[in-house]
Amino acid sequence: MNDQSPLAPPGIFKAYDIRGLYGEEMDETTATAIGRAFARVLGRLRGKAPGELTVGLGRDMRLTAPAMAGAVREGLIAEGTTVIDAGEVATEMLYHLVGSRELDGGAMVTASHNPKAYTGVKLVREGALPLSGDAGIGDVKAEIEAGLGEAPGGGSSEGADIWGEFQAHALSFIDPANVKPMKVVVDGGNGMGGPMVGPILERLPLELEEMYFVPNGEFPDHEPNPLLEENRRMIIDRVQQSGAELGIAWDGDADRCFFIDGNGSFCDGDFICALLARSVLQKNPGATILYDPRSSRAVPDLVAAEGGRSDLSRVGHAFFKARMREEEAAFGGEVSGHYYFRDFWNADSGTIPALLVLELLSLDGRTLAELMEEFRSRYFISGEINSEVADAQAKMAEIEERYSEGAKVTHLDGVSIDFEDWHFNVRPSNTEPLLRLNLESLVSREDMERRRDEVLGLIRA
Repeated sequence: MNDQSPLAPPGIFKAYDIRGLYGEEMDETTATAIGRAFARVLGRLRGKAPGELTVGLGRDMRLTAPAMAGAVREGLIAEGTTVIDAGEVATEMLYHLVGSRELDGGAMVTASHNPKAYTGVKLVREGALPLSGDAGIGDVKAEIEAGLGEAPGGGSSEGADIWGEFQAHALSFIDPANVKPMKVVVDGGNGMGGPMVGPILERLPLELEEMYFVPNGEFPDHEPNPLLEENRRMIIDRVQQSGAELGIAWDGDADRCFFIDGNGSFCDGDFICALLARSVLQKNPGATILYDPRSSRAVPDLVAAEGGRSDLSRVGHAFFKARMREEEAAFGGEVSGHYYFRDFWNADSGTIPALLVLELLSLDGRTLAELMEEFRSRYFISGEINSEVADAQAKMAEIEERYSEGAKVTHLDGVSIDFEDWHFNVRPSNTEPLLRLNLESLVSREDMERRRDEVLGLIRA
């Protein structure tokens, strides 16, 4: 980093993690400081001295991850903390380590789906409950800015192999005997999805076509973010060419998975959330299911039809995991592909949704395309549309004034406007001067497009 830069530039402290460009915004010096500050903050949260803490550590496949994880480990040890180092793992495996061994917390060195130039750290406390900008990350930032002083030392580190126990736990969410033979294209994006999920899928009667399943921090084939259309072009083409029943793609640290149906169409996250809710409710009758304010009404409608209870959570994994605990929810899902499970420490997983969808398809008998059509023919969604605005709060107030008559207006996350046959949510970005619009019509695609363009016209005026 530039010698003039502060030890930890304020811009790296995000709403849900710490992340920045390696060498420009973050390096090993930053990572050591984060490790030290995290030990102190976690100690206060746990009511313990840092020297009494046991903290899990993991890292993804990024080229800088070994050095960055080593520096985080040094920082933790410098404060007297005991570190359980799982090595190169996917993010949800770090959650599993913290949850299953009842550790005080954990640090995962990853920049998730970001391009290769980025590095970062996700921090969790006991039970794999994440630190966020509102709860913990700001304290880590303040601790560093105040000056860390001399380190007491005295900590230690030991390795841990959690692969087998994680895979067994993930597989316990389904009955493997239910899964029928099918052809599936899987895209690991050169991230952690291949080694994490591959050995589990190989136990099932599947014909797998593997793409980019070997971790490679250079990301030679595409960036590990399947939400971007250009990054899923390859798996869509392969599904269509091979005649596979479906495709599954993971992001870089593999805590999110995305589905392509047998026709080569991308499956929207809220429709997958509805499908997963059906599976969870079949196993947990009457359970509570959480969804986010951007979601299609397909989710609460299906939950009601299946005899469950639905409720909302703010967008973001820190909020979802806390809300899962509050509501004792069995499952929660976000439009962005984060899916949370009570029996996985209320954490998000990219493995469990893949297994549940494969089991559901096998038991239902319909294809994924047919199951998606159940939603696509009734719920017409815009997807998330971003617009740059100068004053997000003023624009949201203007939108609310324009559309409040005859609507139910709520403010859980941004502003949500609900009419009987259409609704939308507008929320500001946490990190950029953007407003994000998600709109749905229950009338027709044409009605959705007309209303979408009208609301966008107001946002961009």
